Amino acid sequence: MKKTLALSLLIAGALGAVASAHADPRARFMAANCSYCHGPDGHSRGAVPSLAGLEAKYFVDQMKAFRDGSRPATVMQKHAMGYTDAEYEAMGAWFAAHK
Repeated sequence: MKKTLALSLLIAGALGAVASAHADPRARFMAANCSYCHGPDGHSRGAVPSLAGLEAKYFVDQMKAFRDGSRPATVMQKHAMGYTDAEYEAMGAWFAAHK
């Protein structure tokens, strides 16, 4: 029983390491910039929309719309201009994983 549990934990840890190795390690730090308005890990506590749990594609599409001006905004257009499409993808995946 103890060997089975130990082996299960080892496999789970290895799978977690593989999954996180494919994620952009900077995503957490880039997403942290959003926390000032959108709350810790994207969980807003106010009138600003939450980002946590958003579908990654939706997040990316909205950021691109802010950047190109097709979605009007005051603050978000300035923030959106500071990231590349790949960074949008990384942040979108990070927020999607935080439900």
